[in-house]
Amino acid sequence: MPGVRLGEGCNLGQNVFVASDVILGRNVKVQNNVSIYSGVICEDDVFLGPSMVFTNVTNPRSAVVRKNKYEETLVKRGATIGANSTIICGNTIGKFSFIGAGSVVTKDVPDYALMVGNPARQIGWMSEYGHRLEFNNGSAICPESSEEYELKNNIVKKLNS
Repeated sequence: MPGVRLGEGCNLGQNVFVASDVILGRNVKVQNNVSIYSGVICEDDVFLGPSMVFTNVTNPRSAVVRKNKYEETLVKRGATIGANSTIICGNTIGKFSFIGAGSVVTKDVPDYALMVGNPARQIGWMSEYGHRLEFNNGSAICPESSEEYELKNNIVKKLNS
């Protein structure tokens, strides 16, 4: 497709469709049965689970042509979108966030957020290694990497980069 940009090391599964003007950063992994429509931008190291769905028009109608009204969806670095999830267009999925399988995302997702359900709601925070973070007095440590995270004013930041 014209205008598609695929970064180095991308991995596309079976039955994957990538529309015009889609941008996939480095090391993006797209599992089976995923369609990525115009308006979607995935930064580096994003994981798109099997059969997850992106939309690109808020109010689709068969008889109304809206090709010039596609809304941008940005998936930031390191985010994971679980199997059978739906991402409603026009939203930003925060860096290293984790969207649980089957979730329906209808609004922006903060960095490092763990989101589940329909509509998706935040139930916690995740490390860059994909582990749930347990904050104590605003501090948490990833059990795999030993990296430290800070939670302040409902914003998570990694401290030791």
